[in-house]
Amino acid sequence: MKQNGTSLNTPSTETPDFEELGNDHAMTSFDTPLRVDAFAMDDELKIELIGKHFRHIMEIMGLDLTDDSLKGTPQRVAKMYVKEVFSGLNPENKPSVTLFENKYKYDQMLVEKDITVFSNCEHHFVPIYGKAHIAYISSGKVIGLSKLNRIVQYYAKRPQVQERLTVQIANELKEALQTEDVAVVIDAKHMCVHSRGIQDTGSSTTTSYYGGKFEKDETRREFLTYIGL
Repeated sequence: MKQNGTSLNTPSTETPDFEELGNDHAMTSFDTPLRVDAFAMDDELKIELIGKHFRHIMEIMGLDLTDDSLKGTPQRVAKMYVKEVFSGLNPENKPSVTLFENKYKYDQMLVEKDITVFSNCEHHFVPIYGKAHIAYISSGKVIGLSKLNRIVQYYAKRPQVQERLTVQIANELKEALQTEDVAVVIDAKHMCVHSRGIQDTGSSTTTSYYGGKFEKDETRREFLTYIGL
């Protein structure tokens, strides 16, 4: 992956401190790091507890939670975390995929481009936003186009690292479509780069995954031409 035209270094085997790790945007696994008891609580209890903790954070910051504009914020944030922006953590929200016979005998690549990506950086909990472009070549089965968007959305709705998001989407597509012939490109902006730290508002980050036939230069170039890269 490149950011601002510079290749990111391979993570060191030494354990960095939390600030170094966060600024380097390293990822530790292709799986989202979850505890084994991640779903022991139901959503309503999670919302209740997150609301209490977020209220405490606001109080520590000196905010007056008796103000009409602020008093409902802890509950709103908690509900947003559980039901919306991080709803992809819960496997119950994973989109169901139905495969159909490729009756058209279409054996060329299918490209879905400019899929909206809205996620959150797992190092600072601020937005990552941009576009995903995905393609596959049918192995005899196809899925509804909207399912491609839903797969992207499901994995984006987690605390994420863009590299992991790219691979998770690709792996899900391979499993769902029963083919290795998939490609994923994500171009996104990171608010942890734009609004803090270096505060560079002009940069974006591009990540990609190419499997099967897309590892061939000709097929890859065709895909990149379709998406304008």
